[in-house]
Amino acid sequence: MNLILLGAPGAGKGTQAEIICDKLNIPTISTGNILRAAIREGTEMGLKAKATIDAGKLVSDDIIIAIVKERLAQDDCKNGFILDGVPRTVAQAEALEKMGIRIDKVVDLEVPDAAIIARLSGRRVCSACGASYHTEYKPSAKEGICDCCGGELIVRKDDEPATVLDRLSAYHDQTEPLIGFYRERDKLVVVEGQEKVEDTSRLVLAALEA
Repeated sequence: MNLILLGAPGAGKGTQAEIICDKLNIPTISTGNILRAAIREGTEMGLKAKATIDAGKLVSDDIIIAIVKERLAQDDCKNGFILDGVPRTVAQAEALEKMGIRIDKVVDLEVPDAAIIARLSGRRVCSACGASYHTEYKPSAKEGICDCCGGELIVRKDDEPATVLDRLSAYHDQTEPLIGFYRERDKLVVVEGQEKVEDTSRLVLAALEA
């Protein structure tokens, strides 16, 4: 099954992607993780993306599509995949179609902006391996330390309050039109984000009939 997860920054796409991945045994393609790895490694693409991300803006379509095309060509995507963080714009969605990438379903995670802001204020990310945590919903066993590798947990630049507001504004302006785009193609399923992760997961898997 080839899936896309839509939703505002902090809606829980990454968490739900992990759960779907385990259930369906397909990889999650997170452009955010790929970009952060490129930034850490100091690649040409990473350097181009860094200034844009630090400003709370969206990375250009050509960089995103190049990353995705390369990743989907790998063997582990042959039986399906989950796209998390792409497409962000209708132009990107059209580019994916032109590349011949078949999408079976698009899950839209709906969460109010106020809840998004509260969620992101508690989000922490491992500076070494990129694992995600939350001070309230998904705390690490030892405060400030990653369970996976022992790295330091940090607040990402794009989770700081001022940047969060910019990211939400960008989402509503540029990404929300994808809801109509995929509804017209009869691909869209809408899931209302719940307070508990497991409740949201149950609704997502039911929507996917998984």
